[in-house]
Amino acid sequence: NFTGQTLTDTVYTTASPMSRRFEERIDASFHDVVDVWDSDRWHDGVGTVLPEEMTDAGVEPHDRYPNKRHIVHFMQPHYPFIGSDIDDHARTFGEGDGEADFWRLQFRNQIDEAESAVWAAYRDNFDQTMPAIERLVESIDGHVVVMSDHGNLIGERVGLFPIKEWGHPRGIYVEPLVRVPWLVCQTDPRRTIHESTPVEQEVDD
Repeated sequence: NFTGQTLTDTVYTTASPMSRRFEERIDASFHDVVDVWDSDRWHDGVGTVLPEEMTDAGVEPHDRYPNKRHIVHFMQPHYPFIGSDIDDHARTFGEGDGEADFWRLQFRNQIDEAESAVWAAYRDNFDQTMPAIERLVESIDGHVVVMSDHGNLIGERVGLFPIKEWGHPRGIYVEPLVRVPWLVCQTDPRRTIHESTPVEQEVDD
């Protein structure tokens, strides 16, 4: 969505390292990028930024940059699942070999978690996140929309030779992945938005 764009009227606050991992390919210019994943808000035990920490991290740049658009990118309900035994199982299996990817392990039948258990963990991630989203919406002003960057496959059969898919595989465009929410939850007067010189970035490798 941002490839090659100059978005110096926008601040991107993110719990995901993907924007840095693919920074050269994306080649987008924001006014500022707040890498919450690269801070003390990262939770080593879970392997993500927890929703309540992300809300706190999202409010601060909103106040610091009153004349910018803001994207606050939570990881949830995306994997990893908070407080789930499923997560522990996947991490243990893949520990040390670069394969600690739950969706890949499910696809390969290297672990065998029932679809109902995966749905329960995914939904629990969602339920744990919504209070944090609600608090963020209540803590900021302007026109606010809650949406998702993609959906998720949990055992749906797709393709010409239908096989069960998991996660959000690259190059697959089916309804569970591309149909996402667009929830307008606040319509206060819009902020006056200005472009300005990007903030100089320093990110550890």
